[in-house]
Amino acid sequence: MKASRIAAVTAVAGTAVLAVSSPAFAHVSVQPEGTAAKGGYAVIDFKVPNERDDASTTKVEVTFPADHPIASVMPQPMAGWKIDVTRSKLAKPLEMHGEKIGEAVTRVTWTASDGKGIEPGYFQKFPLSVGALPEDTDELVFKALQTYSNKEVVRWIEVQQKGQEEPENPAPVLTLSAATGDHHGTTAAEDTAEETSAKTGSTASDGTGSSGGTDTTARVLGIVGIAVGAAGVAYGVLAGRRRSTGSEA
Repeated sequence: MKASRIAAVTAVAGTAVLAVSSPAFAHVSVQPEGTAAKGGYAVIDFKVPNERDDASTTKVEVTFPADHPIASVMPQPMAGWKIDVTRSKLAKPLEMHGEKIGEAVTRVTWTASDGKGIEPGYFQKFPLSVGALPEDTDELVFKALQTYSNKEVVRWIEVQQKGQEEPENPAPVLTLSAATGDHHGTTAAEDTAEETSAKTGSTASDGTGSSGGTDTTARVLGIVGIAVGAAGVAYGVLAGRRRSTGSEA
């Protein structure tokens, strides 16, 4: 077989592999903006690609895990989309910050309000602020429904099984990181206060904050610099006197 034919066959085979494997990279997924620590709050993004060439995605519905309910879910306003948050009563109330919570968010639905939605060749991120995240699991499985303008519904609800290949329509999975001392069990307002404090360099009232240590270090370095400068000046004066004495002799 000539080299040109081999190259052509290889190219066709490669194209076929890409055509078969490409859908696996285009499913609905969820990722945190930063980290999603157990017991804390996080902003998560549901990434929804349009997989059709002749229709737009006009509705996205995400169902929250019933076995690990989340009490606080706040969507970010999005131009061109109507957002509905569904809450349901819990069989077993949650306890957050010393208070019992009797209901949690079970579903969030985004519906295109301008008729455009996610057009072919594009994707859209749908952000949510969620918390407090559960502490007794390493991941959260969300099930999503993607509706197109031609009335087709793609159900991203299949749960990945260990040791098996990825299903055709996998459900979005959020991986949780270990709990941190800074955000473990804090509220969204407390997180914001901590971030503001970190940016402005404010310290605790006992004076043990990081900026206090930075000020002390700066002062010590300043004093050392002055001392070194003074020593340099003194050395220069002495050296000048010695040269002057030598020339007179």
